[in-house]
Amino acid sequence: MDISQKPLPRMTPDTEPFWQGCRRYELLLAECNACTKVHLPPGPVCPFCFSDDLGWRQASGRGSVSAWTVVHKEWFAAFKDDLPYNAAQIELEEGPRLAANLIGVDNDKITVGMAVEVTFDDVTDDVTLPRFRPLS
Repeated sequence: MDISQKPLPRMTPDTEPFWQGCRRYELLLAECNACTKVHLPPGPVCPFCFSDDLGWRQASGRGSVSAWTVVHKEWFAAFKDDLPYNAAQIELEEGPRLAANLIGVDNDKITVGMAVEVTFDDVTDDVTLPRFRPLS
């Protein structure tokens, strides 16, 4: 099946560009064309100036951990084999926070402020998710 034909998770017109970007291994963020601020969630209006003139731009994918926790129960079926796994808030260089999973680091070694960068994992045949790993 062509990747562009695969179903997307929770797709709405506001989130479709984000998920399509993940399939191309790109991190896309909503950007207001009126006030130029980058934000999540993506829309339908800018949370800063309430403009509906929004676009999308590629983000660096770098940032730092602002908060995290270890998850001991299955909230997302794609992670069931990874229990317990971590869920982190990543403060991106561009400003917004993105909830994601940290990989390549033991849960007891995660620290607030840890520098991380995005990577993409095909967690099912239909879903590619942004995850983060520590910067070396």
